[in-house]
Amino acid sequence: MMSLPESSSRPYEECGVFGVWGVPDASALTALGLHALQHRGQEAAGIVSFDGHAFHQHKGLGLVGDVFADGHVMAGLPGQTAIGHNRYATTGGTHVRNVQPLYADYAFGGLAVAHNGNLTNAATLRRALVRRGCIFHSAMDTEVFVHLIAISLYNTVTDRLIDAAKQVKGAYSLVALTPDDGLIGMRDPLGVRPLVLGRMPGYEEGNGGWVLASETCALDIIDADYVRDVEPGEIVIINADGVKSIRPFGDMGRRFCVFEYIYFARPDSVLEGKPVYGVRTQIGRELARESGVEADVIVPVPDSGVPSAIGYAAESGIPFELGIVRNHYVGRTFIEPTDQIRNLGVRMKHSANRPVLEGKRVVLVDDSIVRGTTSRKIVDMVRSAGAKEVHMRITSPPTKHSCFYGIDTPDESQLLAARYSLEEMREAIGVDTLAFISFDGLYRSLGFQERQKSCQRYCDACFSGEYPISLVDQEGKLVQ
Repeated sequence: MMSLPESSSRPYEECGVFGVWGVPDASALTALGLHALQHRGQEAAGIVSFDGHAFHQHKGLGLVGDVFADGHVMAGLPGQTAIGHNRYATTGGTHVRNVQPLYADYAFGGLAVAHNGNLTNAATLRRALVRRGCIFHSAMDTEVFVHLIAISLYNTVTDRLIDAAKQVKGAYSLVALTPDDGLIGMRDPLGVRPLVLGRMPGYEEGNGGWVLASETCALDIIDADYVRDVEPGEIVIINADGVKSIRPFGDMGRRFCVFEYIYFARPDSVLEGKPVYGVRTQIGRELARESGVEADVIVPVPDSGVPSAIGYAAESGIPFELGIVRNHYVGRTFIEPTDQIRNLGVRMKHSANRPVLEGKRVVLVDDSIVRGTTSRKIVDMVRSAGAKEVHMRITSPPTKHSCFYGIDTPDESQLLAARYSLEEMREAIGVDTLAFISFDGLYRSLGFQERQKSCQRYCDACFSGEYPISLVDQEGKLVQ
């Protein structure tokens, strides 16, 4: 039996951004929006508000409910405009100085910015900016935007932002706040990362009540109406004049991250016009058609595997059961001081439902296999509960390549699918059979006949190795 690395065995979420303009208690609505986006980052949260005269900010490590639990904190964030950010550290460590939004005083006034994604030339730009005399206070890509805006020779904030955006490469969505221009939202030229525009009810006759968010679930929690997705390469400027759209990059196509549908987005969100829940259930149906197996029960690995397991069960006619129960109250910083406790770590998050599993032929449905460590522990747990057979079905193609666009994946050398054949992977995680959704099956779930007719609409680099945005900082480093 081959050994698997003991470090984290899942890809982690990127970050979540949220902004609101022209609404009383803007910071309270922003905190609610961030709460809905908590799945996109659990390490830290921050809000910056503007009251018409001055900016106010509060940032901290931890969950939204902890960072903004104190009523005095919210009272210190007045104004009808605010932006917020949930952080998962794709670049930079977990320190308060790396918590967004970032705020800076410029000659033209203050500006706050929050960013989701990764710049693939951030290190290159950072070295050039440092040589020019810029002083960095964080380890985040976002601060590159701050300095590029500062040194731009253009007059308006919007033109400076466009100037900065034309110098960076990468996948990102961002929200910014300025005294004059108001609330600004921007999406990278290929639209890899999501950003949606919403409207608060009751403001049809006025100019206020606009919302920007990473996902539609953040609109739902504040009862805002979805208006549309911000388009790839589009800048939206929201102020007393309404909503203005600028498209400085022209049409460069779109390559939306397909893994948003598989795992990252909340299942009740709608992204690029497609309900995430519906896509995931359809992936489960495709999996059942492609790799059905005789079994007694279909069991999701919660929570991301649930919709696909429902689809698999419906297509196969095999009963769906919650054979694994997730504990939602496990913190990510739990200390595991001994080998014995460390080996039991998966049971802190997942518990086997023995009456459902004992003596049964079980199909486990999960979203991905990264290093394989967690998969192996879950399989062992299910077998220990008495399962007669364990089959695993994965709702993504094999993850063979690292992501450089805002998702925290391991180095390619640590990815199980990059090193081993399907049979070797099956042996490593200890299942009777193992199958992944095919590329064509994944894209059929998105409404296309096959990958070749749709891959130019989505980024699937973590599966295919086809990176749509140049990896400037990685040149010469990638495993060939």
